[in-house]
Amino acid sequence: QVQLVESGGGMVQAGDSLRLSCAASGVTFSRHTMGWFRQAPGKEREFVAAISSNGGSRNYADSVKGRFTISRDNTKKMAYLQMNSLKPEDTAVYYCAAKYVGSIYSYSYDYWGQGTQVTVSS
Repeated sequence: QVQLVESGGGMVQAGDSLRLSCAASGVTFSRHTMGWFRQAPGKEREFVAAISSNGGSRNYADSVKGRFTISRDNTKKMAYLQMNSLKPEDTAVYYCAAKYVGSIYSYSYDYWGQGTQVTVSS
């Protein structure tokens, strides 16, 4: 059974940093592309970042380029999202997602976590 569990969310002020973590189980992690998405209140879920199965390629939404960094540790079956220079508009529930050897430029994923709340105050 595939399970993705996010952690690291919280309430911060504008300009602060947070690091989200995603723990994966039940998958051959090193063969899965990992992604982060977010959903703000009243809005549709949107793509944030993706990383290829070997960590060699990354893709970011324009809104987070230069501020967020996605990474992974295949030995620990973990994915991360380092978020710097946070803005109030980054407030959302952040979801971790996985798909088997898929493109980092495609937004279709097979597995999803339950999400972790990130709230940024001004």
